[in-house]
Amino acid sequence: MRWLAAVGGIAVVVVIAAGVYLFGGFYNVSAAVDDPDLMNWTLLRIREASINRRADAPPPIKLDDPATIRQGAIEFAEHGCANCHGAPGVKWAKFSEGLNPGPPDLKESMSDEAPAHVFWVVSNGIKMTAMPSFSKAGVSDEDIWEIVAFIKNLPNISEADYKAWTAPPPTVATPPRAQDTPSPAQNTTPPARSNK
Repeated sequence: MRWLAAVGGIAVVVVIAAGVYLFGGFYNVSAAVDDPDLMNWTLLRIREASINRRADAPPPIKLDDPATIRQGAIEFAEHGCANCHGAPGVKWAKFSEGLNPGPPDLKESMSDEAPAHVFWVVSNGIKMTAMPSFSKAGVSDEDIWEIVAFIKNLPNISEADYKAWTAPPPTVATPPRAQDTPSPAQNTTPPARSNK
């Protein structure tokens, strides 16, 4: 019985100490300062547990279909994903270096991740990171699944393919139009009146 009382007492002290640390301003919220290892470990476990509990949507499309992967590359580029995560042959935007936690390199971090987990993260975003909710921003589930197909196939996508898929369509130069000059018969200017 004394053992349970000791555990309870320790738990109360830990909760009070954590409250003082967090609410007393001792925890530094600056993005320029790395979090303590314990905080990183805790947030990582919380994130994984939350995603595991909620991410169960089966892919409604074939994620290895070449046309879907190409379309996913286009969606990835159009929605600005490469700004934070980079892409084949595309460097991350400079501002992403200041994010804390930093955005993951999707080529490495998502290869073993279940497609349902990737979809859930892209769709819902993650609090306390810079990862936004794409569905809240108005991106359709179909487009998000195409992005998932692209992300899951990133290790196999070359720089040349990505650039070809996401290049803007070529603009067709139209020759300048010759000015239509009215013929004398079409002249609509009324003749000058003579004053007699």
